[in-house]
Order: sequence, then structure tokens, then C-alpha cells
Amino acid sequence: MDLLTDSLYQAFLLLISLDAELFEIVGVSLTVSSSSTAIAALVGLPCGFLIAFREFPGKRLTITVLNTLLALPTVVIGLIVYSFISRRGIFGPLELLYTQKAIIIGQVILIIPVITTLTIAAISRIDKRYRKSALTLGAGELQVALVIFREARYGIIAAVVAAFGRVIAEVGISMMLGGNAKGFTRTMTTAMALEYDKGEFVLAVALGIVLMSLAFLINMLFHFFQGRTEVNAL
Repeated sequence: MDLLTDSLYQAFLLLISLDAELFEIVGVSLTVSSSSTAIAALVGLPCGFLIAFREFPGKRLTITVLNTLLALPTVVIGLIVYSFISRRGIFGPLELLYTQKAIIIGQVILIIPVITTLTIAAISRIDKRYRKSALTLGAGELQVALVIFREARYGIIAAVVAAFGRVIAEVGISMMLGGNAKGFTRTMTTAMALEYDKGEFVLAVALGIVLMSLAFLINMLFHFFQGRTEVNAL
């Protein structure tokens, strides 16, 4: 108990003092996670729209596969990406391994299914009469899509927020592809694992506090936008 209370006390002092190493690690985490979320959103949102809008052979199978990929372990993604970007891999000459770019690639693969499936769910909640009315009034496909986007915007934002929450807390991809290099690829989760292995708990606890605070904020945002979606659907 003394170890816990002392670590918490020292961790709060570290946060209050604006420790450079601590906030450097937080900065790397936020940079990598924000970048991967933005890229995944550029891919996942259009895919979600197309799958929700279009009827095509294998649509149910596609959705089933996407739902299955939600449970894909991060270490599996790390292993697959590693095999492609390692020195003996196809993209080895690009020297991506143990860089922030490598982490971003792995995290994008991780959360594209999250954004896509939640976008499909958000659009599916929208009354189909919106689309029919827009088409009746002579709207084109793009205009219809914009109408649906406006109605489903809170659910779509919730999808992006949930994806960010998924990557900010992951450790497998960051460790395997980033290498936990200080000042370059050391994220909050990998730093916590390293500090624990060293028996140094103060920095790990401080990072845990920051991570839990971010997780709480992310969940608050997610439930806020989910609530707005449900209100609009009524």
C-alpha cells in the first residue's frame, strides 16, 4: 500500500512539474494516434457509406468479416506488418520499421474496421425516407450522401472518437513496430511496460493517470455523440 500511495504522490508531482520526458512521451502518443485516426477515417468513412448505401453480392459476408476484424489482436497486426516492412520484407528498403510511420500503418489497419462498422451502424439508424425524399426531389447521389451524413454526423463522429480511443491505449503494435525508442517511438503504453519491467513505477503511474484521463474524456465524448444520435433518431 505504501508503494502505491508513494508512487501516486510522486506521479502527481511529476505531472505538476510538467516533466519534459513525460510530456514528450504523451506528445508521441497523441501524434501517432491522431495521424492514424485521421488516415483511417479517410478510408473507413467512405467504405462505411458505400457498404451501407449499396446492395451487392456478399454484403452480409463483408459486414461479418468487418465485425470479426474488430476482435483482431494487435500482436497479429504487428506480426503481419512486421513481415512486410522488415529488412527481408517487400517494403524493407523503405526503412519503415521502428519508426512512427510503422506504428501508424499498423494502427490504421487496426481501426479501419472500427470506423467502417460504426459508420454503417450510424447510417443504418437513419430513416430510409430521408434518402427516398431526396431522390424524389431530384438530388444526385452526392447530394443524398451529404443529407445522410448530416443526419448521421453524431454517430460518425462517435465512430472516429471510438477509433482514437482504441489506438491511444494499444500496446502490441507500438511495441512490435515502433521498438520503444526514447524520444521517437516511445508511447504511453510502451513506456509504462518498460518502466514496470525496470521496477520504476513513478513515471508509469503518471502516464497511467494521463492515459486514464484521456480514456475518460474519450468515453465521455463517445457517449455524448451516441446520445445525440439516439435523440435525432427519435
